[in-house]
Amino acid sequence: MYHRAKLFVSMGTIFFAASALGLQTSADQSRAGTPGKKIVAYVYVSHTPANSSTNAIAAFAAGENGRLTPLTGSPFQEDVSYMAVTQSWLFAADREKPSIDAYRIESEGSLEFSTATDYSRYNGNDCGGAGPLFVDHSGHWLYALEYDANDCANNIYASFRIDKSGGSLMYLGQVNVGAPSFGAPYLAPAFIGDNIYAYTATNSDSMYFETTGLMRTSSGLLTYNPDFHIDFPAPPAGARVYIPQQAAADTTNHVAFTLQPANPPGLNAGPPQVGSFTANAEGALTTTNTSADMPRSKVTFANDLKMSPSGKLLAVAGQGGLQVFHFNGANPPTHYTGLLTTETIAQMFWDDDNHLYAITQSGAKSAPGKLFVFTITPTSYRQAPGSPYTIDNPAAIIVRQDLRRN
Repeated sequence: MYHRAKLFVSMGTIFFAASALGLQTSADQSRAGTPGKKIVAYVYVSHTPANSSTNAIAAFAAGENGRLTPLTGSPFQEDVSYMAVTQSWLFAADREKPSIDAYRIESEGSLEFSTATDYSRYNGNDCGGAGPLFVDHSGHWLYALEYDANDCANNIYASFRIDKSGGSLMYLGQVNVGAPSFGAPYLAPAFIGDNIYAYTATNSDSMYFETTGLMRTSSGLLTYNPDFHIDFPAPPAGARVYIPQQAAADTTNHVAFTLQPANPPGLNAGPPQVGSFTANAEGALTTTNTSADMPRSKVTFANDLKMSPSGKLLAVAGQGGLQVFHFNGANPPTHYTGLLTTETIAQMFWDDDNHLYAITQSGAKSAPGKLFVFTITPTSYRQAPGSPYTIDNPAAIIVRQDLRRN
């Protein structure tokens, strides 16, 4: 794999390189030159440029109004997919070999390769590769979903301690999350505010579905929570069960799920609904929400669910588009926006300044790929200047933000 150091080139060269790799900006964006007086976040998108078989990382600075400007040296020629960040490091799953690559995030947001950690040596008979990466709220530990690990039969979450001085990863152990996640949008679990309990949900065509409660030990190891259980409300008429699709958590002890009314296997019985659950001291989840008061989503199948840093907004994205709800703690979420886009959205992240960044699904009808930016508060919402940006075959997105609200 080829790693390159930071490049210092002119803004003209940046826009030429960006255009060549499919990162197109409008004429007024190019003339703007900078994202504004203040940079509020750095945004990184792994993608496959047109006529290329390897990936690159497109990196942007986001201004106060959400406008994006390519960073010096972007796109970085690194063949990676899923990513996670701390304040100092970007970690990415290598596409060529079973390693997690660490890149130092410099003061101006550019990336410099530091080291790689081979995760396959810890599993034996590892047939797959790394999926989503995520860190805990403190940024001390990194976790990786590894597909077809553990004797080529199951998926696992592997736990690592981060060396903050050099970016290397110390292996702590793994937890087997089994086969039900095959073929499903299986994203990073959501840690609640105590930074101990985390939750995830997966649904593969209403055939394989599961809600998982995890816990972080004092050493950083992620494992099953032996006290986890969840009480789902009764589904609406015409459905036998609720199938959870995605999970997101606020900064206290509330967990949101998208819930699909269904008659499994494979028979959905209405649009997904959005509900709130409360974690007790042992990490078990209960709810007072009912099928009658949980709002219905216009997103027909959730690929991603993200809570805003304030805990007041909940974004649902997937097939059918992107929609935002008011999140009200233990009470049911309430309707806020309609569909902000009807493009199929694969993944999204908030920053700490009310911006939501979302990439379309590679290979979807929305091709060529797009990167959307929205400015959303509890009282107003609008698309940011220059959005959407055209980007070839987006794979994953990550936003560097305050880890206390990651």
